[in-house]
Amino acid sequence: MVLEVSKTLSIPAAELSWRFSRSSGPGGQHVNTSDSRVELSWDIAHSEVLTDVQRERVLDRLDSRLIAGVLTIASSTQRSQLRNREIALEKLAELIVLALAPGPAKRRATKPTRGSVKRRLAAKGRRSETKKQRQRPSSD
Repeated sequence: MVLEVSKTLSIPAAELSWRFSRSSGPGGQHVNTSDSRVELSWDIAHSEVLTDVQRERVLDRLDSRLIAGVLTIASSTQRSQLRNREIALEKLAELIVLALAPGPAKRRATKPTRGSVKRRLAAKGRRSETKKQRQRPSSD
């Protein structure tokens, strides 16, 4: 089994580890007797499918979700363990695609237009005049 993250990236099943436990989600008495909660872990720091650049980007962007370079995703929304496994795989693929996506283009600094500078200064002048009108007249 291989997780297809994108056209260029596939994670082999050998790099994924699963843990199962009892869920607190929907299912009534069923959840008290079956291990339907799923935890999917992927060791990004030691993964062989990522290039060094990809690894650096993923580790940087998912830093708050990682513990010692391992990304863990839990799913317990469904009664079925199989469905929770599918959901966990989808979540992992989505996170990795977002983490590998290029960032937004750098903002090019621009000067304010002459008109906007003029309007800003006029507004400052009006505000200054309003505040001067509130002051107590001087005793001179």
